Parts: sequence; C-alpha cells; structure tokens
Amino acid sequence: MKKYYPLLVLVCCIFYGFKNVIDPLFKVPENWPKPVYDFKKNPLSAEKIFLGRTLFYDPVLSRDGTISCESCHLQYTSFTHIDHTTSHGIEGKIGNRNSPVLINLAWSRNLMWDGSIHHIDAQAISPIENPLEMDEKLSHVVSKLNHSQKYRKLFYQAYGDSTATGERTLKSISQFLLTLVSSDSKYDKVMRKAEKFNEYEQKGYELFKVTCAVCHTEPLFTNGSFENNGLEPDSFFKDGGRIKITRNKNDSLKFKVPTLRNIELSYPYMHDGRFKNLQMVLFHYTNTIYKSKTLSKHLQKKIILNEQDKNNLIAFLKTLTDEKFIRNPEFSYPQ
Repeated sequence: MKKYYPLLVLVCCIFYGFKNVIDPLFKVPENWPKPVYDFKKNPLSAEKIFLGRTLFYDPVLSRDGTISCESCHLQYTSFTHIDHTTSHGIEGKIGNRNSPVLINLAWSRNLMWDGSIHHIDAQAISPIENPLEMDEKLSHVVSKLNHSQKYRKLFYQAYGDSTATGERTLKSISQFLLTLVSSDSKYDKVMRKAEKFNEYEQKGYELFKVTCAVCHTEPLFTNGSFENNGLEPDSFFKDGGRIKITRNKNDSLKFKVPTLRNIELSYPYMHDGRFKNLQMVLFHYTNTIYKSKTLSKHLQKKIILNEQDKNNLIAFLKTLTDEKFIRNPEFSYPQ
C-alpha cells in the first residue's frame, strides 16, 4: 500500500484542485452546480474570447452601424440598461421587452424572457436580425467582417485562417458571454465565511429563503423555469410570454425567472420594465398580484411583509451586488 501512497496523493490533488475546472479558461465557482453548456463543443480560447468581446462592442452588427450589443447591455449595470423600460434599436425603434442581464449564462438552458433561444451559441442572431433592434442579416454581417482588415486579422488569430463565417461569428460572441460570471458579491463572501451579514441583511436572508428562494434558487438565484408572477397584462404590448413559443395555453403570461444577482443595478424590473425600483417590486408581490389561470402556485397565497421586512429583504438583495464583476477590465471595451 505504501508504494501507491504518493500516486494516491497526486490523484487526490488533481481531483480536488481541478474538479471545478470545466474548461482551462472557465472555472466553476465553489459549491455551484455544473454548467449546462458543453464546452467540449466550443472550447474557449483567449483569441476567440477577444474576438467575441470586440464584436460585442462593435456596431458593425447593426444595419446602419449605430447599435452594438453593448448599447443595451452595459457592464456597470450587469450587462443590461437602465435608461429606458424596453430595448431601443436602430433609427429610434422601440423594442417590446426589457433587456435581461447577461451573467452566468453557462448555466442557462433557455435564453430570452420567453425561452425562444435554446442555445447560447445561437443567441446573438436574435438581436442582429430583430427588425426592432439591429435589423441586419447575419450573412451581411459576415460580408462586412470579411471586408475588414481588422476582423480578418482577428479571425486568423482565433481560427487559423482569416475567413469570417456565421457560425464563427456567433460562437465567438458566445465565448465572450460565457466568461461573464458574477460570483464575488458580499453574499458569496459570506458563503465562503470571509465576511458576515449585518443584522438587517441576515434578517432579509432568512425572509428570502422562505419567501423567494423557491424560484430564485441559490446560488444562481434563478431556477431557470418559467412562471406567471402575477403581472397584469400590458395593454400596449399585449405580451403573452412563453405561450408565443410553445403555443400551450398553460404557458400564458409566463416568463423566465430572472437571476437576482446584481439586482440592485439592473432596474427597471420585469420583462417590460414596469417597476422602477425594488420597493415597487415588493409592493407588487404583497399588494397587486393579478389572478389568472396560470398564476404561479407559489403566489396563490398572499405574501405578507411589513415595511421593515421589505427593508430587510432589500438589504439582503443588495448583498448580491458584485462590484468586482462590473469593474472587471476583461469585460470592458477592448482597447
């Protein structure tokens, strides 16, 4: 047995040292579930990530060269926007939904508020070809990239030849998006026993676990499901949610449960941006639930919170803010 001991130690070191490394350039945070994204089908590389990052910030993706991904997904707001309720596109066109945050997407099986995108490698085509957003064709984007000396060089560095293709373009953007992992908030530090909640944050956390966590499950703070959270249908957009994708009446008024990470920064809230602050969100859940046939079973019973309860909950929610993430230079405009 003794002669095998050094080998056993080596195996244990390898197992415990690298068990959270799914890809050489992607580490799963401690005590997080395994990502659903299959990195073997699109292995990360520094060159592809940089190409995707450059594309993310470049308005070349839009028809008239005025809108980039970053136009609606700003780093300091956790990659959403806060200056209007729904997304704005080229020529001042108004979208019909609030832009979601772009964080921890390696754990998302479905993307967009209605789950219309089933794989992150295809996600970017949606805003590119949406007439209310970039209003462009992917084939035309590829043509523009192939006529750019800058991008021919970047594609060569990433793929070994200078040819841009639709697949390469989309997969490069998804590589950058996959790196947008937010896991270093005060909450995370408390879970690692590096910090402690104050009195109000702790009380808010206890309330959260019994009131909100069934849908906003730790540590991702979403269970990835679709729920009708009691919003009265908007008379202007008439947005039925997931039913538009599934054509199943049981999905009427259901939208994807968003993550609460960096929630302090990502206002306005809900799929249509109807709530300007967290106080309004909590008021909705305690006072204005709209009863309908598909209302979430978790909201059938009235939620009772007094003002101090709400203040405590908001104090906890603010511990989910990841300052390091929103200031990480690796996610910012490429210099």
